[in-house]
Amino acid sequence: MFSFSKLSLPIIQAPMAGGINNPRLASEVSNAGGVGSFGFAYSTAQKISEDLAATRALTSGPINANFFVFSPVGLPEQTVQQKALEALKNLPLEGEYSLAIPLAPFYPDLEEQLKPVWEHCPDLLTFHFGVPSPSILARARALRIAVGITATSPKEAMAVEKAGADFVVAQGIEAGGHRGIFNPFEADEKLTSVELTKQLVRGCSIPVVAAGAIMDGADIASALKSGAVAAQLGTAFLCCEESGASPAHKEYLLKHHSKGSVFTTGFSGRPARGIDNEFIRLIENKMVLPFPIQNALTASLKQLARKTNNGEYQSLWAGQDYARTRQLSAKNLMLALKEELLIARG
Repeated sequence: MFSFSKLSLPIIQAPMAGGINNPRLASEVSNAGGVGSFGFAYSTAQKISEDLAATRALTSGPINANFFVFSPVGLPEQTVQQKALEALKNLPLEGEYSLAIPLAPFYPDLEEQLKPVWEHCPDLLTFHFGVPSPSILARARALRIAVGITATSPKEAMAVEKAGADFVVAQGIEAGGHRGIFNPFEADEKLTSVELTKQLVRGCSIPVVAAGAIMDGADIASALKSGAVAAQLGTAFLCCEESGASPAHKEYLLKHHSKGSVFTTGFSGRPARGIDNEFIRLIENKMVLPFPIQNALTASLKQLARKTNNGEYQSLWAGQDYARTRQLSAKNLMLALKEELLIARG
C-alpha cells in the first residue's frame, strides 16, 4: 500500500475539478517524485477510466483520484427558484446563455463513479465534503488503495479517523476552491493551514497532509515542521503549462493580484474561494440554489464566459496567496519546490 515515506518529494498536486487536472499534469508531478491528482467531482465513469488509464501509461508514480461526497438535496420552493433565476438573468454579460432549473438527479452516483477506480486501482483515493460509506472504505482497503478525507476542523478529523481512513487532509481557510467543511450550515472554525495541521497532528493517530497557502518550498517546510507528512498544493500548479485552467484564469492569477480571493456560494451553492470578479460581486446577497443545483444552473453562463475568455464570469478558484503563482512547467515547478525545500530545511 502507498506510504508517504516512499515519496521523494512530500507533495500532492491537489485534485481540482473542471478539466484543470489532466494526464499530462498528473503524470509530470508523479514522475518528479510527488503525487499527481484528479478531481473527479462531476466526471462520468467513462471519463474517469480514460484519465486513469492515460495517466498510468505516462507514469509508474502514485496517482490520486478524488471525489465529492454529495449530500441529498432537493429543489426549494418555486419562489426561491424564481429569485435564483432572476439573479442570473439580469447580469450584464454579453452573449447567449440558457437558464433553466435543473432536473434530478442533481449529482453523479458515487458508486458508479468508483467502478473504474476499482478497476484501475490508483494509489490514493480521496474524498471532499464528508466521509463515504463504510462499504467504499472496505473495498478500497481490500484493494490496498490508501484513503484520505478532507477535514477543516478537529471534530471532522475525528470522524475521518473513526471511519478508518488512512490519512486526513487538513484544509486551512486559505485554500482555494471549495471549502471541504462537512456541513456548510454549521459555524466554520476558519483555522489556518498551520493551526489546523498542528491541532490534527496532536489529536489524530493517522498521518496529516497540510493544505492551504502552500506555494513554495519554504511553505512546504513549514507544513512539515508543523507535523504534516506532506503538503497539498493546488493554486501553485494552476499556471503550469500542462494545467487545464482557462487562459483567463491563468491571466488573472499572474496579473490581477489586487483583486484578492474571496469566498462565494454564487457559482455552485457551496462556499468556495476564488479570485474576486464581477459575477461574485453582483451575485452577493442574491438568491442562490442549494449545492450542487446552483452549479448546474450556472453551467451555461460559465461556459459562455470561458468561450469568450471573460474572466469576470468564470469561477477562478484560487487560494489566498495566489499572487505567488509561477508560470512554469510542472517538472520545473517540482524542481524549484525541491530546491527551495532543501534550502528551507538547511
